[in-house]
Amino acid sequence: RKADFADLIQRIPEAGNGVSDLLDEARWELEFLLRMQVPPGTPMALPIGKQGQGPLALADIDASGMAHQKLTDAYWTGIPTAPHEDPAPRYLFHPTTGATLNLAAVAAQCARVWKDIDPAFSARCLKVTRGAFEAARRNPEVYAHSQFNGGGGYGDGELSDELFWAAAELWATTGEAAYGEVVTASPYMPAAGKPADAPGWGSTSTLGVISLALSDRVPAEIRDAARAGLIAAAERYAAEDQQAGYRLPDSGTRYSWGSNGVIMNRAMVLGLAYDFTGEAAYRQAAADAMDYVLGRNPLDQSYVTGWGARPMRHPHHRFWVGKGKYPAPPPGVISGGPN
Repeated sequence: RKADFADLIQRIPEAGNGVSDLLDEARWELEFLLRMQVPPGTPMALPIGKQGQGPLALADIDASGMAHQKLTDAYWTGIPTAPHEDPAPRYLFHPTTGATLNLAAVAAQCARVWKDIDPAFSARCLKVTRGAFEAARRNPEVYAHSQFNGGGGYGDGELSDELFWAAAELWATTGEAAYGEVVTASPYMPAAGKPADAPGWGSTSTLGVISLALSDRVPAEIRDAARAGLIAAAERYAAEDQQAGYRLPDSGTRYSWGSNGVIMNRAMVLGLAYDFTGEAAYRQAAADAMDYVLGRNPLDQSYVTGWGARPMRHPHHRFWVGKGKYPAPPPGVISGGPN
């Protein structure tokens, strides 16, 4: 509920500023992402080509507007460790096309959400997103290369879905036809009932489909096609909900890394499909996903701290592991999954 995140609900430094505490938390991360953008007029020697496809060649390019891939320790730090007590050296990884498109997409959403809340911040985000999108189009094949084991590599050899997502967000924000041309030319634009499968960190196209389905800046036929794609995916997830022994919208047999995220992303698609259609089966499947996360699962274990007879208490987390040196996780933290 919106009221659950009203100003002064959370104990955060920004409380009392007249803005939703949830948006304040989101802005904290947004400010970090915006600072990851390369300043104008910055040439760099960057690797062109994918890792594992022969010797890498460095090319001198204009990296202006691109985004650095990540900031990562040289090695995995011990558990528990608070961020400010982390002894490991940290490395700023080179800019990549994927990170740049991610920045463009998120900053475009920022420009929409903060338009009336903080017009100056919204304008800043719009400037960032335009620059990032232009930079990614200028440098379309700068991929991630990870040589350190202090964090996940998160390499991505297919960036067409990130391009679609970024263009969709910019179209939904600005209504400008140039971004619409990129969207409609993409294979990720739903057509003829093609399902828009739930998003994941490496498959982001459906995030763009969702924004198109909710936008009043794009043509009605685009919005309708986006909604049809989400409904087609929801239909399959609702069918899987009936097949799974623990009644969740995923009838697979593997609890993959971050499996709770997979299930909750499916629930998001189901919830939207219910909003668009009023179909009770979609609402039920989304509720079943919540029941699974809150305890109706093979472990008979709530994956959410502070909820249920057996709530999650010791997550795999470098700060919230709950060994006494640092505070235990607050209520509402969700585990990535059973493994």
